[in-house]
Amino acid sequence: MPSDLCFAYHDGKLLVTLRQDVYGVPRFEDLTKLNQSPCRKHYLGALNGQSCYAAEWPDGRLSSKGFAFMGLRALFGLIDENLIWVAGRANQMVHWHQTHRYCGKCGHPTEAKVDERAKICPKCGLINYPRVSPAVIVAVLKGNSILLGRSPRFPLPFYSVLAGFVEPGETLEECVRREIMEEVGILVKNIRYFGSQPWPFPNSLMVAFTAEYADGETRIDSSELLDAGWYTAQNLPLLPSSLSIARELIEWFRENHSLKG
Repeated sequence: MPSDLCFAYHDGKLLVTLRQDVYGVPRFEDLTKLNQSPCRKHYLGALNGQSCYAAEWPDGRLSSKGFAFMGLRALFGLIDENLIWVAGRANQMVHWHQTHRYCGKCGHPTEAKVDERAKICPKCGLINYPRVSPAVIVAVLKGNSILLGRSPRFPLPFYSVLAGFVEPGETLEECVRREIMEEVGILVKNIRYFGSQPWPFPNSLMVAFTAEYADGETRIDSSELLDAGWYTAQNLPLLPSSLSIARELIEWFRENHSLKG
């Protein structure tokens, strides 16, 4: 339908509308101004009764004003949060399609599976589903302090709770213990589930926990962290985006320890 929303990506950036410094997601009818059409569309579902599609844009040229390509992180706080998460799902779908066009077993071109969201190799029958990479993210508490670190991978010099990807054959709790030990050299206890959040850069699923300091001296792995330390609710450093579950963990700490620091 012309009024359906199109979450179109080119080179990892989302096509957005820009009118008087207000950003939005284009409808298919808006795209007629660009003299191009999105390709390889994937139905995502409906948002407030409006159908949403992921798509790939053929190139980075834009023939009309009022449109721009922007990285998804840069749009945090600039467009509605619900649109951000649909755009994130679209990014995951586009990335999956681009990286699974050929069978990983025999190299033959894959095809869309008609009865589910998957790709199948018509030659050998191998089925691939959209990739989801689970990672743990942990708020470690020591008395009235929280452990925060600064990663060289962060686009801004903020501090956050520690995180890491789950390895094959590992439980989430084992991953929590291993990641904390590897990155800062301490033992943790009383690991408790907090919540989860998709993080589409490009396909992570963040599983959040809280834990308590058990033993050891902080020893930073310089390949993972530039700095790490213990912070009270009253002296927190620059923090990550409010949309992230990392920030949700930190705000939970702040709310529950602001009167105890």
